[in-house]
Amino acid sequence: MVKAMFKNKTVLLITLLVILNIIIFFLSISFGSVNIPLKEVFLGLFNKSKDSGTNTIINSIRLPRVLASFLSGIALACSGLILQTITRNDLCAPNIIGINSGAGFFVILALCIFPMAYYLLPLFAFLGATLASFIVITLASTSKRNSPANLILGGVAVSALFNAGISFFSSKYPDILSSYTSFSIGGFSNIYIENIIVPGIIIILGIISTIIISPRLNILCLGDQMASSLGIRVKALRIISIIIASSLCAASVSYAGLIGFIGLIVPHISRKLVGNNIKELTIVTLLIGSSLLTISDLLGRVIFAPSEISCGIIISLIGAPFFLFLLLKRREIND
Repeated sequence: MVKAMFKNKTVLLITLLVILNIIIFFLSISFGSVNIPLKEVFLGLFNKSKDSGTNTIINSIRLPRVLASFLSGIALACSGLILQTITRNDLCAPNIIGINSGAGFFVILALCIFPMAYYLLPLFAFLGATLASFIVITLASTSKRNSPANLILGGVAVSALFNAGISFFSSKYPDILSSYTSFSIGGFSNIYIENIIVPGIIIILGIISTIIISPRLNILCLGDQMASSLGIRVKALRIISIIIASSLCAASVSYAGLIGFIGLIVPHISRKLVGNNIKELTIVTLLIGSSLLTISDLLGRVIFAPSEISCGIIISLIGAPFFLFLLLKRREIND
């Protein structure tokens, strides 16, 4: 009975989050530097508005932007959930352990070598994200004392290394400096539908893969020895999980830039709401991640309209205090 009640609560929560995402979707298209009535939004989505300008704003500017923010939200949130699960470390997130910086460095490298080959950005971002994640997790796991501090310190070192590389190429290639400035903050201005087709496919495949391996991740949460005794190939599962997490992060970074803290905040909120079952946790994490990032982007567009604040700034204002709170909480527990 208790189990059925828990499931009913989870289903209700998921339903409410789906409704919230739908509401946010239409509000994000409706509000901005030019506000569009909801009736016109419905018509404009099907190019049925009498005003051709409204149709253009909706389908060429705002719809790609909203889809981009939804995709980035689910990608970064899911990436953070996977990393926290396989490391059993709630401070683990793509931006904290240097995955964002690794992806960003390889994107800048691609822009320098192949300035017109935008289709290569997801591939380069994936290579950088995977390299960074493997370096950090390897450094943390080979340490005699496997503590959260080792992971964070390793992430800081790797981030510093890749950020130095980014600064070097930015100074050597001044033409990409302006692009890098907005890229380093993260956001969704000047996003077109063609920018998100390939990353979108990668993100969808990553989410499907996460759901497929979720039963094994649940077992991994019991500990490596228990998982091995139950037939789980722990090392292989971790490698596959890192590849999926890196792919999700890289796909987002390739068009949205270095947006941080979504992968840290959202899994924590989701665990408080539904517990530790990875399959349910994944669904709730995706829905919260998409809504949080899209709301942040909407706020950035309307607070100082017609001027705009990048959603990366808003997320950092939320995420940095949250990270400090987690560090202080861990310190209290250790003391």
